[in-house]
Amino acid sequence: MALGPALDETLAARLIADQFPRWADLPVVAASPQGWDNRTFRLGDRLSVRLPSAAGYAHQIGKESRWLPYLARHLSVPVPEPVALGRPALGYPFAWSVNAWRDGEVLSRADVADPAALATELASFLVELRGVPTDDAPRPGPETAHRGGPFAFYATEARAAVSALDARSPATDRVLDEAVASRWPRPPVWFHGDLAADNILVTDGRLAGVLDFGCAGVGDPACDLVIAFTHLDDGTRPGFRRAVGLDDDTWRRARGWALWKAAITLANPDASARRRREQTRAFAAVLRDLSPRP
Repeated sequence: MALGPALDETLAARLIADQFPRWADLPVVAASPQGWDNRTFRLGDRLSVRLPSAAGYAHQIGKESRWLPYLARHLSVPVPEPVALGRPALGYPFAWSVNAWRDGEVLSRADVADPAALATELASFLVELRGVPTDDAPRPGPETAHRGGPFAFYATEARAAVSALDARSPATDRVLDEAVASRWPRPPVWFHGDLAADNILVTDGRLAGVLDFGCAGVGDPACDLVIAFTHLDDGTRPGFRRAVGLDDDTWRRARGWALWKAAITLANPDASARRRREQTRAFAAVLRDLSPRP
């Protein structure tokens, strides 16, 4: 049973006309690809509309409105720019936002001529993000979907998904055991929380922006290294690992995060074919990345 109006172009246009009539004449077009936590629509040439898809994600609008301007002042890579906040209306029950439209092509659909250079740029972004002051920033928990916290929170789900796939092996056990065995030993640092290829913009093969900070916070940055397995290949991954400048235990936790994401996606019968292909590659990449035990 539907809990509210369909999250489509019609709803986005109605909300705009109701609350921001100065933009009512602008065309509204659904962005592609769409995310899971929010639905995004292009509004004219220079704006976008962001609608949370469920109650569990509604807090992200206020969080991004507060923290994105702060992060933008400290980062050289463009991030979303909040322009206006909308209120629940017309049967839609959540706060929503209007943001500046960022030009570029999502990495998941882009042709990149120099993957090694892009990997270095991604690593530089993460190094820069870790250097942003952390005063009063969100801590790991429900607000970050437990990104940045101990991997143990997701370990049971990861093991169950691997077993459901009939893919359990000494290698998968080792990945998950090693991910649980250590914790971030330093002061908390900023992490993005969902650095997926759909949230990375490129222009002419170069990093042009990073989107969707709904899971961001301060804690353990290991979750941000999952991109090394979901998108980077065996040739570019080592350079990214060196450039990101984190210790071996953090890399082991990253392998756990990557295996968790791959396994739960592949065990989900509703996952799209595109996401299945991506996560099949990631699952295999994690296991190839294991070095022999001493």
